[in-house]
Amino acid sequence: MASSYDKIEEIARRRGLFWIGSEIYGGLSGFYDYAHLGSLIKARWEKEWRSFFLGLDDNFFEIQPAEIMHEKVWQASGHVESFVDPVVKCKKCGNIERADKLLEEQLKENFEGISLEELSNVIKNHNLRCIKCKGSLEEVGVLNLMFPITAGNDVRAYLRGETAQAAYVNFLREFECLRKKLPLGLAIVGKAFRNEISPRQLITRMREFTQAELQIFFDPDKIEEHPKFESVKDYRLLAMPVKNRPQAMEITCEEMTRHVPQFYVYHMARVQQFFLNVMKIPREAFFRFKELSDEEKAFYNKYHWDIEVKLESIGGFLEVGGVHYRTDHDLGAHQKFSKQDMSVFVGGKKFVPHVLELSFGVDRNIYALLELCYREDRERSTFAFPRNLSPFDCGLFPLVSKDGLDEKSEELKAFLRDAGFSVFYDNSGSIGRRYRRMDEIGVPASITVDHKTLEDRTVTIRDRDSMQQVRVVIAELPEILGKFLSGTAIESLGTPIK
Repeated sequence: MASSYDKIEEIARRRGLFWIGSEIYGGLSGFYDYAHLGSLIKARWEKEWRSFFLGLDDNFFEIQPAEIMHEKVWQASGHVESFVDPVVKCKKCGNIERADKLLEEQLKENFEGISLEELSNVIKNHNLRCIKCKGSLEEVGVLNLMFPITAGNDVRAYLRGETAQAAYVNFLREFECLRKKLPLGLAIVGKAFRNEISPRQLITRMREFTQAELQIFFDPDKIEEHPKFESVKDYRLLAMPVKNRPQAMEITCEEMTRHVPQFYVYHMARVQQFFLNVMKIPREAFFRFKELSDEEKAFYNKYHWDIEVKLESIGGFLEVGGVHYRTDHDLGAHQKFSKQDMSVFVGGKKFVPHVLELSFGVDRNIYALLELCYREDRERSTFAFPRNLSPFDCGLFPLVSKDGLDEKSEELKAFLRDAGFSVFYDNSGSIGRRYRRMDEIGVPASITVDHKTLEDRTVTIRDRDSMQQVRVVIAELPEILGKFLSGTAIESLGTPIK
């Protein structure tokens, strides 16, 4: 029996969500192309992310820096020297795997953050072999993940290993342009590149991927406060502190401030609200914040909580983002390396701002959305996407392509598009088959133009999830469709069809 992972991959290829890059030449591991539907869903997700997180503060803005950056940026950040993964090579066939992930897959435990020597000892103690040829494995080594390039004839540069550094090197100019106010948020939605040694699991582990990150620069003396904290103080977070593993717990934001600062907790609440309210991730058992131990987290993060979503295809929780308090590590490093003063003068004092990072792996979030929204029964397979994250707002069909129904449908298509809706028009095949196509790609509403439309200027709207239909007047259709996409139940929007 095929797993949800296999089914999603099959639908992704057949319907046009994504597929391996350079496919006609055998594919290139770790690189995926988003097809037409995948691009639409990804664009919808990014739009919702921008709307939600840039809306948290009037001084939060998106920037679009270059994807290729000077070598010195990455020397200052430490990536050139220490951005490495532990790797292990087969003595027989030469296959190379990321050591900690190999152990996780084979032993079903977490090995993140342990030393190379410890990884080697685990491999020896469990007599682990090559997953391809069963040959013996060498001692664990390291691989630098950066992609070096030469710009022009002789300028050494790198494809950016993360989007964050671009926000840090642009901070001073943005601070000056934005009238020298803190907190200042710089968001970047764009590509990052990491030479992952053994990419797998479709779009969850790639060499070229998209990040959505918000770097919030603030006065460290104000970390114990946030002006909007009262709005979330009673909100309950789903969190798994180190001391509570492996069980998650519910804790109010006010209670959480006993462990981490108020400024940090406020943003944890907003992150959880994005996942539960916007992405509609099921609350119980499917979402949590996981605190990383001192051994697991990056040394420069004072507080580090991963955002995790539970997925059947990987047999547990997948990290899809994180909330990181990076202190002044990054601006301090660039100040030291560039000899440029990164301090600001705000509130009568001079200081180097600290950074709170809200980081999201866009591709992993898209995959999580696909898996958690996938439904299957005897009649159909469906992606029950939240209505705001589906590739189209509605499908539009003439019942038959004659008798003037096709002309009326074309007229209605233009009417809806002028009203701001995205419409998928389909006039081929039986109406039942067309409904199934829309169900399988997750379109929430299907509108049908039939012979009664020509008589009384009404159409039917079908709800993807319940398959219920109502009849509505065309003149009211934009208002009704808008209400439906905002969450109103279909049966309250028109005359039910038995």
